[in-house]
Amino acid sequence: MEHEPVLTDRVVELLVPALHGGGLFLDATLGRAGHARLVLDAAPAAQLVGIDRDPASLEESRTHLAPYEGRVRLVRDGFENLPAILERLGDAPLRGVLFDLGVSSPQLDEASRGFGYRSTGPLDMRMNPSQSLSANDVVNHYGERDLERVISRYGEERFARRIARALVDARPVGSTTELADIVKNAIPAATRRTGGHPARRTFQALRIEVNDELGALESALPAAIDALDSGGRAVVISYHSLEDRVAKRTFAEAAKGCVCPPDFPICTCGAHAVVRVLTRRPLVPTAEETERNPRARSAKLRAVEKLAEPVGGDAA
Repeated sequence: MEHEPVLTDRVVELLVPALHGGGLFLDATLGRAGHARLVLDAAPAAQLVGIDRDPASLEESRTHLAPYEGRVRLVRDGFENLPAILERLGDAPLRGVLFDLGVSSPQLDEASRGFGYRSTGPLDMRMNPSQSLSANDVVNHYGERDLERVISRYGEERFARRIARALVDARPVGSTTELADIVKNAIPAATRRTGGHPARRTFQALRIEVNDELGALESALPAAIDALDSGGRAVVISYHSLEDRVAKRTFAEAAKGCVCPPDFPICTCGAHAVVRVLTRRPLVPTAEETERNPRARSAKLRAVEKLAEPVGGDAA
């Protein structure tokens, strides 16, 4: 399936006002450059820095971005290294940042990458094929308690203990379809009949563990806010509650001003807001978009704008 970027109108609507005067737009999850091309078209003075740790995605995006020669710089890296990447970019003002999280349609559909449970492939799931940890290591070498922790925490799977025990008992597990069958059989039959494929949550959990997706987001998002120029904007599109929780919490913390008791004559906490939240509630795709692109159905978008100067605390 061709990857279709989600919430494109909203992304352009939110990012382009910050980029009309030029400056850098950083796409931290470039993928096939679907969002990036739309932003470059709508903001012709902007320069793009596109980051991706998947070399296949980066090469494909290079082709898609050929018409924008002179305005594009591509970086093969993970966004967990954002501070170092930004340092290499020099002093150009960072005016926009986009995180479109999760796994892309081509990655899911390519059996050899091991992300999907519907076709047979190796237990891989690495977004960066050169990293050492793979799904095979997690499934076949983690202890039962660690497996349960991963499946419970990252998959929010209530049958994590049963699944972890079944996986340990079945070792060695050799393929994605074998893994999916083991998970399916570990879940009570009545539960398997509702809620989509019974292995979906476990595959999500393993992918997050292999790629340290939440840890990367927790470190990269504050770094992106820090680096934004005054009036610059950050947009995050997430696809499950754990990612959305990180974005919501990070944005709320950055938007929080003085927390001193209201009867204090002056601020002593030193806290100050550095952004304003642009999305009081997460934006979601329309019914028309989800009908056209079913993989968009779980998407949630949150956005903030960097304040010209801190508000609250010392600035009060």
